[in-house]
Amino acid sequence: MTSTSHLGTAIVTGHSQGLGKAIALVLLAQGWRVLGLSRHGWPAHEVAGHTGLEEVALDLSDSASLAGWLASPALNHFVRGASRACLVNNAGTVNPMGPPGVQGAMAVGQAVALNVAAPLMLADAFVAATADVADRRVVHISSGAARNPYPGWSVYCATKAALDMHARAAALDVVPGLRVESLAPGVVDTAMQADIRSVGADRFPSVERFQALHREGNLLDPADVAQRLVAHMNSNEFGQEPVRDLRQLATTPLR
Repeated sequence: MTSTSHLGTAIVTGHSQGLGKAIALVLLAQGWRVLGLSRHGWPAHEVAGHTGLEEVALDLSDSASLAGWLASPALNHFVRGASRACLVNNAGTVNPMGPPGVQGAMAVGQAVALNVAAPLMLADAFVAATADVADRRVVHISSGAARNPYPGWSVYCATKAALDMHARAAALDVVPGLRVESLAPGVVDTAMQADIRSVGADRFPSVERFQALHREGNLLDPADVAQRLVAHMNSNEFGQEPVRDLRQLATTPLR
């Protein structure tokens, strides 16, 4: 089945779990073709239940491997013939946590590669591959940490802030048919939150706040967040401002 038989084509990074998986499921349910990029794919029985899903096993923290894949015709082939195309840069890591001096050079390098290099590399390749697509959109999954500093999160804050600034600058380029937005989804109940709660206060002094959110049932459900995020991505409002917080938005679907 060709992409023109679907609502659109979407590339979702980190699609194998958490918010990325929830976003992929919403898109598939709406009739999008989805290309998932993650180190691990879905179980075989789940893939079989979604004919619109394609998967590529990639370690997005390995910039050389990602560049090699982007040099192949795979991305161009996936978006060929699409009338609408989206890239959701969801994959990311909160590690390494802790102040400078204990983070570790390798961990810092991997975080920057995954949180910054991969989204920017994919955005560049996506825009090039969709030159003939009338409506193309790039969503960076950002964080409140991009806009508010936290002790112990200097790497995470800096890398998410980089996505915000990329969206601001890319919007000024006024590329035809392209909308870019860096969107903070709120505090979502994912494996990343479990990692945050497990670290000591010496590494992340604000850990008690996140433990309390979990304890009191105040984490956001990934499925609910995904529904709202996709609705916003498909709305006329998307991209009107390059940096947004999903919790502050009321969306009108684009139909």
